[in-house]
Amino acid sequence: MTTISGDAQQPITVRHVAIQTNWERYSFLFMRLSGVGLLVLAVGHMVIQHILNSSATLSIQFVAAQWSSWGWKAYDIVLLWLAIPHGVNGLRYVLSDYIHNRAAMRAVTAVLAIFVVATVIWATIGMILFDPAPFQ
Repeated sequence: MTTISGDAQQPITVRHVAIQTNWERYSFLFMRLSGVGLLVLAVGHMVIQHILNSSATLSIQFVAAQWSSWGWKAYDIVLLWLAIPHGVNGLRYVLSDYIHNRAAMRAVTAVLAIFVVATVIWATIGMILFDPAPFQ
């Protein structure tokens, strides 16, 4: 049986690690956090739209009835804000496996970022300004 005596003290090695804060780190964190949010929101969306309500009743009138409430608009806007950047960031990860030129990858990242910002703004404005009255 081995015993540990308190007499022999060994020095404790402490290693200080500098955590880098860069684009890739925040992108990695965003993918994990948005993935959790999307799991809840997208599964909830599918259950509400396709299980609780029949797929046969999905029409512009159904969407107009839902979007007459700000709660449903907010739900769909948050889903949009997480889904578009999450998907495009995943595309960026895949493209980075095939594009090895740093300048080309920066250009691709810039184009994808402009696409995400434009799409999210455009779709959000469309959802906010949607008038359900003509469809009800």
